[in-house]
Amino acid sequence: MFDFLKKVFGTKSEKDVKDIEPMVDEINEIFATLANISNDELRARSQKLKQKIQDHIQEERAKIDGINAEIAAKPDMDVNTKEELYKEIDAIEVEITKHIEEVLNEILPEAFAILKETARRFKENKELEVTVSDYDTNFAKTLKHIEIRGGKAYWKNSWTAAGAEITWDMVHYDVQLIGGIVLHQGKISEMATGEGKTLVSTLPVFLNALAGRGVHLVTVNNYLAKRDSEWNAPLFQFHGLTVDCIDKHEPNTEERRQAYLCDITYGTNNEFGFDYLRDNMARGVDELVQRKHNFAIVDEVDSVLIDDARTPLIISGPTPQGDKHEFNDFKPRIEKLVNAQKQYVLTCLTDAKKLYAEGKEKEAGIPLLRAYRGLPKNTALIKFLSEQGVRALLQKTENHYMQDQNKEMHKIDQELYFVVDEKHNSVDLCEKGIDLITTSADDSKFFVIPNVGDEIADIEKNITDPKEKLVAKEAVMREFSVKSERIHTVNQLLKAYTVFEKDVEYVIDGGQIKIVDEQTGRIMEGRRYSDGLHQAIEAKENVKIEAATQTYATITLQNYFRMYNKLAGMTGTAETEAQEFWDIYKLDVVVIPTNKPISRKDEQDFVYKTKREKYNAVIEEAAKLVAAGRPVLIGTTSVEISELLSRTLKLRGIKHNVLNAKLHQKEAEIVAEAGKAGTVTIATNMAGRGTDIKLGPGVKDAGGLAIIGTERHESRRVDRQLRGRAGRQGDPGSSQFFVSLEDNLMRLFGSERIASLMDRMGLQEGEVIQHSMITKSIERAQKKVEENHFGTRKRLIEYDDVMNAQRDVIYKRRRNALYGERLSIDIANMLYEVSENIVAEYHSIRDYEGFTLECIKNFGVESPVNEKEFNSSNEDEVTNKLFEASQKQYAEKVATICETVFPTVRDVYTNPNNQYENIVTPFTDGIRGLQIMANLKKAYDTKGREMMLAFEKTVVLAMIDDSWKEHLRELDDLKQAVQNASLEQKDPLVIYKLESFNLFRDMIGRTSKNIVSFLMKGGLPVEDNKQQIQQAKFTQEQPKQKKEKLTETRDENEILEQKEQQKVKQQPVRVEQKIGRNDPCPCGSGKKYKNCHGQ
Repeated sequence: MFDFLKKVFGTKSEKDVKDIEPMVDEINEIFATLANISNDELRARSQKLKQKIQDHIQEERAKIDGINAEIAAKPDMDVNTKEELYKEIDAIEVEITKHIEEVLNEILPEAFAILKETARRFKENKELEVTVSDYDTNFAKTLKHIEIRGGKAYWKNSWTAAGAEITWDMVHYDVQLIGGIVLHQGKISEMATGEGKTLVSTLPVFLNALAGRGVHLVTVNNYLAKRDSEWNAPLFQFHGLTVDCIDKHEPNTEERRQAYLCDITYGTNNEFGFDYLRDNMARGVDELVQRKHNFAIVDEVDSVLIDDARTPLIISGPTPQGDKHEFNDFKPRIEKLVNAQKQYVLTCLTDAKKLYAEGKEKEAGIPLLRAYRGLPKNTALIKFLSEQGVRALLQKTENHYMQDQNKEMHKIDQELYFVVDEKHNSVDLCEKGIDLITTSADDSKFFVIPNVGDEIADIEKNITDPKEKLVAKEAVMREFSVKSERIHTVNQLLKAYTVFEKDVEYVIDGGQIKIVDEQTGRIMEGRRYSDGLHQAIEAKENVKIEAATQTYATITLQNYFRMYNKLAGMTGTAETEAQEFWDIYKLDVVVIPTNKPISRKDEQDFVYKTKREKYNAVIEEAAKLVAAGRPVLIGTTSVEISELLSRTLKLRGIKHNVLNAKLHQKEAEIVAEAGKAGTVTIATNMAGRGTDIKLGPGVKDAGGLAIIGTERHESRRVDRQLRGRAGRQGDPGSSQFFVSLEDNLMRLFGSERIASLMDRMGLQEGEVIQHSMITKSIERAQKKVEENHFGTRKRLIEYDDVMNAQRDVIYKRRRNALYGERLSIDIANMLYEVSENIVAEYHSIRDYEGFTLECIKNFGVESPVNEKEFNSSNEDEVTNKLFEASQKQYAEKVATICETVFPTVRDVYTNPNNQYENIVTPFTDGIRGLQIMANLKKAYDTKGREMMLAFEKTVVLAMIDDSWKEHLRELDDLKQAVQNASLEQKDPLVIYKLESFNLFRDMIGRTSKNIVSFLMKGGLPVEDNKQQIQQAKFTQEQPKQKKEKLTETRDENEILEQKEQQKVKQQPVRVEQKIGRNDPCPCGSGKKYKNCHGQ
């Protein structure tokens, strides 16, 4: 029905393309007029467009400059006024973004035409002559294809890309212009493989780069990032735009910072995400590398925003007692359990075969179902299920026991040691299994979690003494914690032994467990399974069990890319995931027509009963195609299958290349060979994405590239990607999938009708069925899996959305502290928060004495109200008075410190022999100490205020980072703990949201209190101030540590114990030393001694 409506009314993509076509005509009209102008005039046109953009936002820029000047002119401006001015700046920035987008839409036809003309000139001329400009001179210093001779610059049309010499030979055609417009509009451009997506991206990249706000082009691997940045760069550089690739430079370096400052920046999704996290762990503005997230185009957008988005990016570090675990302790028990289950499943399978052969189908169904629920991946079971009628019998028996919400399923499971749910990747321990792994030396409830609610109720009922009651409750909670961890360890080991297979989900490389990306077949370096699963697999494979780590910073790719003002993507396979792209990213998918009609022939699937028959057929088909002189690409879904086929082809004497997770570094070389006549390439389905397979001599006449799929993937788009490797730009080709009923997809989600149809037809071994109805049935099964995976990813982002809201608050405070401009507003807000919390805590219980002590403890001030006022006033009135008193006290303290430190700053700065750029000053709260570094010139110009600002920055950053790190650890623990809520028929996500909010609220309150307390008490050590202040050359600063290799050491500005900082312990002034009545009080309050402790 839907297909009929599409034929009558057309698809949404067709309507979108039709709306864009007039713009394509306008681009081509302008393009025709550019042929007769000189190279200098062509470059002048792009400079004119740049200026037009700046003129369009000049008024808003002037407003922002005026507001900043007003703030700078009044350092002591009221914080409320300052906050309103900064809000006004933020609103103007939003307007600027809108206005830039308006002018970009206006100049789009001309900008696209200019770039298309530039591409044409590079294609048709060996070199382009222009009058030398400053940027020509700068580029010529590092780029060999640019020469300066006698006031002229010569741009050659050959340059190096990815280590190879290339000659530019491309000009944008109409469908590429359509694709470029779609990308500029912030949508996903779906273009078939070979349609030149790399060239398409140059159009919106060039247009948006003219605004000077940065454009990021994101790729799936660093080879493509480096290649594309070098390949396309001359088109942009010819017009004065700068281009770089972040993957060429080490993290946290000046080179990477400069790469981000370029107009156009290429890089991989992981590096962009990790740089964001590293920036939010920085301790100084000079350590930041990224600027505001303006516009990003994601290449192979389905791979980045869907496949890679399942795993969050995490920067982690050592955790206390992280090397303590129980995996090795329980491994023998789990091996015993798994072996017992294997024996029992074999017995069930034998019984099922015997009863089935005797015609007792009803009786045979029970042991068959037990075998399936016990070990669904058992090869003997899979083989038996391929026999006529057996799968239908299993489905019938399962349906019977699953009715009424699995009401009868316990009768099947009670004989098993554990139950494996392959569809949901879960394993549940049964009573029989618990009994087996509970040794005689153990308590009978060794693996049974106590019912905490009932236990607490019993304690409340039976114990009256408060102390005994508390001890009893702590014992219950301790037992719950120990047993939860124990059962978690056992479950993860069970998963490792029953669900995760070597050379399928992971490989062992250099004594380490490395995860294999199921889509691309590449090793995912640095990635680890979470929740102890990785350690469980390490225990299973007898490799070193790495110590557990704790999260220091984390973000999902979904939330990272949603930060951009505008996001776009391009791929050959996005239409099947269009709903997910819209739901999560609000990205629309537009299918772009091909430049030439597709001539590839896509055959209906061949369906066999067993894998053995299927693989034999694949080998025969490959041999036949090689004999016909055609190149063959065999797509597999795992390393194991690619190696099996490789061994078989060797036995047949057929030369071939293999591209999988173990050999992915040879990717470019293997893909380059794949289009030559008679070449057989075995590759995981999506390996080599981004690199076209170009046909060799005589291949087109032989029939083009032949695609053989050895299995239907769980996702339709992966199969479409494999098919799309053939038939680029109208080339001939063919694709054929070979499927068996033993394949994972068919076992888990395949239609019962396919199995029953093969049974009714009485197919013999080696016989095959092929029909469009069968192919559609398989695609329906794939759709079920896609929906399941979408649910999983949506669940992941729902958890991360909770953290993302908290992360935004924390990272905003960090940025304000780093830059310092809005720090005074944050400190004022913290003073108010702490005042509000103190009043709320003590006012409700009318505890004036406790309130007074808290005022002194946190602010170093006496209560601003007397006891009568405290009891008679409402909370808001008391809060405002305490806030005003604390604000006044802090202002006086700042002024006193500035007055004290400025004479020394002045002496150093005005000294004729001064060679110093920075000055270091010690600060202390009487317990802990800080070494504060500030710019000497700024400290002099601001009369010491810069030194105080540096002190505030250091304290705020240190306190926030320590609290956030601890909070992330608590969230990790909470995420694991709430999963038990499902046992109580509660949604773990709801519990997680409630509990995480409470944790975050407490953390913010605690952090604000610590910051305020340190700022109010902190000051210069009173003894020998001038001797304490030291000068520091800028060149003598410690090198910054790379954040990806985290250790327990800190920067010199971290809070440390004083005896660890200095060889001689420096003490604040004590009572035994004589203190003048007008000297600052040594308690750190900022008051004079006679008005404080000298009364």
